[in-house]
Amino acid sequence: MFQTSHYSGTKQEQYSLVTKQLEALAAGELNQIANLSNASALLGQFLGRINWVGFYLNDGNELVLGPFQGLPACVRIPFGKGVCGTVAAQQKTLRVADVHEFPGHIACDAASRSEIVVPLLKDGNLIGVLDIDSPEVNRFDEEDEAGLTHFADMLVRFL
Repeated sequence: MFQTSHYSGTKQEQYSLVTKQLEALAAGELNQIANLSNASALLGQFLGRINWVGFYLNDGNELVLGPFQGLPACVRIPFGKGVCGTVAAQQKTLRVADVHEFPGHIACDAASRSEIVVPLLKDGNLIGVLDIDSPEVNRFDEEDEAGLTHFADMLVRFL
């Protein structure tokens, strides 16, 4: 679905560049939906070998679908259910090498095989989660986690 990244340099340099692009796009914009939309579009363009990227937002006791790039998705996810709900409940990043082996995985897209979910935390409060799926097993590594955590930290400054 998405093309391979056209960014050059090390993975760390690539994440630094896409985070700077996010900062430039979001600077001065106060609308949360606009900033989340641009963030999902940036990551959809930047990350190769993925089939879904987007956000689920905290709606009290559950997550509700926010801006995304990819096929239609599950609309509501209870805290503690699936990868996204587990991240929301624990407020820590999860990298899942093979989603078919994750207990209680919620399959919105049957093509997804691996997933990374990063909590969006502002002043200790959960705003939502960044969710990225790949059709490849074990697509995401420590560098992706570090880069996406930094990206998410920058994004919450504009939410």
